Amino acid sequence: MPRPILATIHLAALRHNLDRARRAALDARVWAVVKANAYGHGIERVFDAFRGADGIALLDLAEAERVRALGWRGPVLLLEGVFEPRDLELCSRLGLWHTVHCDEQIDMLAAHKTQVPHRVFLKMNSGMNRLGFAPERFRAAWTRLDALPQVDEISLMTHFSDADGARGIAHQVEVFERASRDLPGERSIANSAATLRHAATTRADWVRPGILLYGSAPDFPEHDAAHWQLQPGMTLAAKVIGVQQLQPGDTVGYGSRFMAEQPMRIGVVAVGYADGYPRHCTTGTPVLVDGVRTRMVGRVSMDMITVDLGPVPEAGFGSEVTLWGRAANGAVLPIDEVAEAAGTVGYELMCAVAPRVPVAVEPLDAQ
Repeated sequence: MPRPILATIHLAALRHNLDRARRAALDARVWAVVKANAYGHGIERVFDAFRGADGIALLDLAEAERVRALGWRGPVLLLEGVFEPRDLELCSRLGLWHTVHCDEQIDMLAAHKTQVPHRVFLKMNSGMNRLGFAPERFRAAWTRLDALPQVDEISLMTHFSDADGARGIAHQVEVFERASRDLPGERSIANSAATLRHAATTRADWVRPGILLYGSAPDFPEHDAAHWQLQPGMTLAAKVIGVQQLQPGDTVGYGSRFMAEQPMRIGVVAVGYADGYPRHCTTGTPVLVDGVRTRMVGRVSMDMITVDLGPVPEAGFGSEVTLWGRAANGAVLPIDEVAEAAGTVGYELMCAVAPRVPVAVEPLDAQ
């Protein structure tokens, strides 16, 4: 039989999270962001859950082709725009909208031969200091684009660096509004954190939720997913494949990083860093065994971890172990808690599930 590990994608939860984003966005339209293969969930797998979005935002042309192949006829936005002139040919053929964040991309458009003008999103660097035109150059970039016959409508966008933290977004909103004042075009400025935390100050035409769609809190640990009424879009679960009885002084795993202080039972679980479970997780990382919260002990190995069965005395060979997501009894282990134990964020864990892990899709009507 196959190794007992499975990632399950919960379509009903993903659709619920999209609806949650829409409620938070008030009257703005909603991009469903599916970059990085839908944050590791799989574009094809999540597509049915996100059909209710107003548009789909992603990173590159290969992802855009996949979305169009699935039958999506609505707006598709390339969040980083094009990388070379020939990319614009595919934008024309597939009807893609694309970000313009530098002079080189305007130059490409000026040289592009097309019968159908492009819809572009002109990006401002309002303080993130990644992509985008500096505020003092933004209006000139808009003027260049507006003069091109290759360009139809110009929308305006920026991205927040601190929407999830104490600094907030007011300083960037002020920069964006001042530099774009009186320019026509729809606005798109809010990511997940801004959509949930700053709806009153990010009134725009489009919002761009990403991580919240997949059930992770964008401002964890200040708030968890339950606070924002989000549901886990993915469950990673395995089974106990062995049990050991430890005596005081016995150690567990490579490096003997864990030593038993009293008699205890531990379960050996069929998951490791080769499956995408973070190697940096240490003793104390939460897991659910048969839906009961307990902890990992010792080091993460390539193919196995060990867990404390003390809180679950009836557990044994074949018991379900939820690494993150929703257990069979309905208990939830937020992916953000596991990520925190590994010193990272939920985004990375979602994206890092290895190809060798089988994936099941729970239908929309399963819950």
